[in-house]
Amino acid sequence: MLNNWVVMPTCLPLVRRRCHSCASERFRTSGKFRVNANHKLIDAWLLALCTVCGQTTKLAVLERMNVRSVRPELLGRLHGNDPGLAAELLQDPVIRRRNRIALDWGNAWRLDTGRSDHLDHEVNDVSVRFAARIPIRPVQLIAQGFGLSRTEVERLVTEGNLVSATRLNSKLSGDFAFMLKR
Repeated sequence: MLNNWVVMPTCLPLVRRRCHSCASERFRTSGKFRVNANHKLIDAWLLALCTVCGQTTKLAVLERMNVRSVRPELLGRLHGNDPGLAAELLQDPVIRRRNRIALDWGNAWRLDTGRSDHLDHEVNDVSVRFAARIPIRPVQLIAQGFGLSRTEVERLVTEGNLVSATRLNSKLSGDFAFMLKR
C-alpha cells in the first residue's frame, strides 16, 4: 500500500546572516516590506529582525528598478505586506545569493503522514513530497514519520530493510520514495 507524506512549512524560516550590532547570526522575518520610490526608480526590501537584539536588516528585493518594469500585481503584494510573497522570495536562489543569506528551517516545518497506523503493514511504500524547498535529511523524516530514532532508521538501512533510489543520509529538498520491509 502506497502512503503519501508531505513536508509542509509551518512558518517562515530564520534567515542566517551576521548581525552588525550583536554578532548574532539569526534574523526572523515577519513578511513586512519597505518600498521606496525616487522619481521613476523603485527599491523594495524584505525586513528582518535580529533574534537577539532586535536590530532591523533589509534584504534587497528590487534595486533601482524602473517603476514601469515592475508588474502591478507584484507592486500590490509588496505594498500589502503579503507573507506569501515573503515565502516565495526567501525561496528564490537569486535573492538569497544577492543578499548573502542562508535559511534555517529548524522548527519551521512539519511532516504530514496522513494517518497513524503505518507500522501495522508488512511492507510500507512511502512517497514523500515537499511543499517547499526545505533541506532535510530523509533519515530524520523517516524517523519522525514512523516514531523511531535516527539510529534505528540507519540500522534498517544497513540491514537492507529500508531501501530507496535516493541517498538517505544527505540533505534533500526534493520528492523521493522509499520502501520499509518489516
